[in-house]
Amino acid sequence: MKTLLFIAFLLLFSLESLYAQTKYNLISIVTDDQAHWSIGAYGNKEAITPNMDRLAREGVKFNQAFVTTPVCSPSRVAFLTGLYGTQVGITDYLTPDEGASGMGLPKAATTWPQVLQQNGYQTALFGKYHLGLKPEYHPTKRGFDYFMGSQQGSFAPMNPKLDVKGQIVEVKGAGSDIVMDDAVHWIEANHKRPFAALIHFREPHTPYGPMPEEDTKLFANLDPTIPQHRGLDSAHVKRLHREYYAAVHAVDRNLGKLLALLDRLNLSSQTIVMFQSDHGYNIGHHGIETKGNGYWIAGGVNGPKRPNMWDTSLRIPLLIRWPGVVKANSEINETVLNLDMFASVLGMLNVSLPANVKQNGRDFSPLLRGEKIPDWRTEFFGQYDLHNVGLAYMRMWRTNDWKLVRHYHANELNELYDLKNDPGETKNLYKDEKLKSLRDQFQARLDTQMRAINDPLAKQ
Repeated sequence: MKTLLFIAFLLLFSLESLYAQTKYNLISIVTDDQAHWSIGAYGNKEAITPNMDRLAREGVKFNQAFVTTPVCSPSRVAFLTGLYGTQVGITDYLTPDEGASGMGLPKAATTWPQVLQQNGYQTALFGKYHLGLKPEYHPTKRGFDYFMGSQQGSFAPMNPKLDVKGQIVEVKGAGSDIVMDDAVHWIEANHKRPFAALIHFREPHTPYGPMPEEDTKLFANLDPTIPQHRGLDSAHVKRLHREYYAAVHAVDRNLGKLLALLDRLNLSSQTIVMFQSDHGYNIGHHGIETKGNGYWIAGGVNGPKRPNMWDTSLRIPLLIRWPGVVKANSEINETVLNLDMFASVLGMLNVSLPANVKQNGRDFSPLLRGEKIPDWRTEFFGQYDLHNVGLAYMRMWRTNDWKLVRHYHANELNELYDLKNDPGETKNLYKDEKLKSLRDQFQARLDTQMRAINDPLAKQ
């Protein structure tokens, strides 16, 4: 019996030593405007996503993953730096005019690719950046050895103009294929050293197409299931769903290229693959299209903006495959945020957080190893200051059962939802006097968090 226990101890010790010595590669895939409801692994029976589903089957699926701001640029700030948008002065998506005028991710904000770069990793970014247009904001100044893509908010789905070796040129073909093909070539050339490759698709951002025929033909005859909301033009919303699913499939098809490459190069066992979106999405949900700056498409109108912090705009897909560590086909139900990626990536790769770096996320990598984390969050803070094609100043406090959304500098717009009994957020209970004590309790937590991060609205 003692011999068996000793052998078990040695085996456990050997596995832990192997983990400590292994220098894992990291591939992080971020899609643009992709809802968690668009993936088969999350219950969609109409989307065709075999490779995303494969990641879920071979890794872990997070069921409660959220962003803290439901639009592109500030969400990407949180993803790369662990900071809220207000902490770096990026509170809405950066317009071309703002980018040209000098707005961007400040040098003082450290990105996790920078930390990996400083720890011997080759780093690269392919596709969308959207954190500044000026040369001083170029990805190669923010932690990437190599960049091919666009510093703009988006690029054409076909024949896009991209930054290739420092020159803006038109590249023939589908954007999704161009981005992945370049990533494949870079990985082939750099896989002898530890690497971190970030692949940021523009899909399925609007316009959803044109997409390659091999993607669109799969949905040509689909009669998709759509949200039920008064005033929706069902024919229009179904067409949008078909186009959206085609763009999602273009990403999935290219994900298949990547997974095949890792198998061919015998890299799968030593490469962590993460898949997520930069925020959630709506196509008819709540009567709007797009995200936190969505616009009305119900009632025969096409606009105006409907700024929101609904879960459909905040919840994201998050899939992580980590062979040898993550239990295959597992699920995590703890609430995690894109704000956590800085700390969690370093935790997965066994890289220390620099002492002088301030960030707001938590390391969820122990959850991936099957460990419990004491006092893990059950509530979180969100913020969004919209100033493009509209004006809104929103702050949110969300628990597992409730959500408070405050609209500052505005009247009669505050929101309170009972998520346990109304997960679709259809009934605003803010003015219910029976809930005043609860509302005040959440407001106090909101005020405390705003002061903690020096939120510009904290004193108002």
